[in-house]
Amino acid sequence: MIMRAYRLSKSAVLPVSIISLLFLAWAEVSISGCKKGEEYNIPNVPVDVYIPLALPEYSALNSIGNHVIISGGYKGIIIFRRSIDQFSAYERACPFDPTASGSIVAPDSSLVLGVDYKCGSKFNFFDGSVVNGPATRPLKQYNCDYDAATMSLRIYN
Repeated sequence: MIMRAYRLSKSAVLPVSIISLLFLAWAEVSISGCKKGEEYNIPNVPVDVYIPLALPEYSALNSIGNHVIISGGYKGIIIFRRSIDQFSAYERACPFDPTASGSIVAPDSSLVLGVDYKCGSKFNFFDGSVVNGPATRPLKQYNCDYDAATMSLRIYN
């Protein structure tokens, strides 16, 4: 048995590497960049809201697992109390098709899930993740700063 060793020159390897990298880049763009719901198409609206939790309209937020809906953002904001000192604030526009008329996330009867009844997507209010599609992206989340001393919450982006 005769074995032969072949040496590839650097010039022969370079084009193969470049072609491989270009193919991988094209594959990534074509797989992830073209599906509906993959990118947030939610218009960026400035949000900077202070919520005094002592007011009656926000009393639901005094209990863990409850929520309130406020105006602001693109289609409204859902504020959810996750724990004694943690809150989440989510855009109500569904990330699947946020500009569609009637595409709004609303709490379901469990109060810990949000549903867009137009497309059927469901989301977990504890972290905004998708529970059931067709949406593939989590809810758009706003920043929350809670001040226990003043019992106030700031929501902003």
